[in-house]
Amino acid sequence: MALTLKERQEFLAQPHVAALSVAGGAGRGPLSVPIWYQYEPGGEPWILTGAESRKMRSIKESGRFTLMVQRTEPTTRYVSVEGAVSKIAPITDEAHVELVRRYLSGDAVDKYLKQAAGFGEQLAVYLRPEHWLSADLGSV
Repeated sequence: MALTLKERQEFLAQPHVAALSVAGGAGRGPLSVPIWYQYEPGGEPWILTGAESRKMRSIKESGRFTLMVQRTEPTTRYVSVEGAVSKIAPITDEAHVELVRRYLSGDAVDKYLKQAAGFGEQLAVYLRPEHWLSADLGSV
């Protein structure tokens, strides 16, 4: 059964690891990789990636991407959102901490941020939701 808009937004707002998919270029299938993301209901989901990463090059070339999140307990449920890039901006320290705290806690936050300082330039990429797919398949 498909989810309502409110259910999709609430599910996407939970701290799932997403699968990001973007056109992989001529003669290639889509590039699909796991990624952390941030989202607040009614807003635009955003991801963080290296300025020179393959993901970033593919996103800039295609101008759009998809995020898909899923769970298997207590029911099998997924939400997929696809759309155009609305903004690309250098990550702020505040936004970087916000994203990392979504997935890590305690000392792990500071350890990760210290390690991430060596990753090179990082960009926040915002997705304007245009197309949604979702379902809750119940206890299958």
